[in-house]
Amino acid sequence: MSQDLAGTKPVIQFKDVTKVYSLPAGDVIALNHVTFSVEPGEFVAIMGPSGSGKSTLLNLIGCLDVPTSGDLWISGTRIGDMSDYDLTLLRRDSIGFVFQQFNLIPLFTVLENVQLPLTLKTQSSVAGDRPKDVLMSVGLEPALYTHTPSELSGGQQQRVAIARALVNDPEILLCDEPTGNLDRKTGTGIMELLAGMNRNGKTIIMVTHDPKTAEYAKRIIIIEDGRIQ
Repeated sequence: MSQDLAGTKPVIQFKDVTKVYSLPAGDVIALNHVTFSVEPGEFVAIMGPSGSGKSTLLNLIGCLDVPTSGDLWISGTRIGDMSDYDLTLLRRDSIGFVFQQFNLIPLFTVLENVQLPLTLKTQSSVAGDRPKDVLMSVGLEPALYTHTPSELSGGQQQRVAIARALVNDPEILLCDEPTGNLDRKTGTGIMELLAGMNRNGKTIIMVTHDPKTAEYAKRIIIIEDGRIQ
C-alpha cells in the first residue's frame, strides 16, 4: 500500500518505531520510539556506540526485520502491510546492500557476483551489458572481471560489492561500515566513490564508527540506547 506523507514523499520514514527482541533472559529494547525521515538523494551517516541500535536500524530500513510497534515506510510503502514475499521483492528491487565483510561468493568470478542480483530479478541468465557498465562505473578494470574475490585486494572486492549492490539500480543504498576492513587510503577511495554516487542522486544510508568517514555524509544521526539523540 503506497502512502504519501504530508506531500513530502520521504524515501524512508520512521514514526514512533520500537523494536523489542524477546530473549530467555528477558526483553531487550533495541529501538525505543524512534522517529525520523530521509528524503530522496540524502547521504545520512548513522553513528553510536556498540549496542546502541545502529544495526537494528539498518536491518529495519533493509526490510530484514519489522518493527514491534510504530510505523515504517520504505519507498512510500508501509512495510507493516507487506507479506514476506513482498518484502523480499522490495529488498531485491529497491535496496542495495554493501557490507564491511564484502560478502562476495568465493567461487564466482567478479562478473558472476555482480550479475547474480540481476539474474534473480529477471530469472534470466542473459544479463546484457548492465553488470559490465556498473563495474566500469565503480572503477574496476575489465581485466579483473574473470578473477575470483580471493584474487582481488580489499578495495577491489569492495568495489565489486558496490557494483553488485547497484546492478538493479536500487532507490536506496545501505552501507554497513563500508571501509571497516580497508586501510585509510583505500577507504578514502571507496568513500569518494559513494559520495560521487550521492551527487548523482543516489540515497545512501551508512553505519560507521569513524568520524572521518561520517564527514562524507550530509547529515549525521546519533543513536544511543535505542534512541535518536
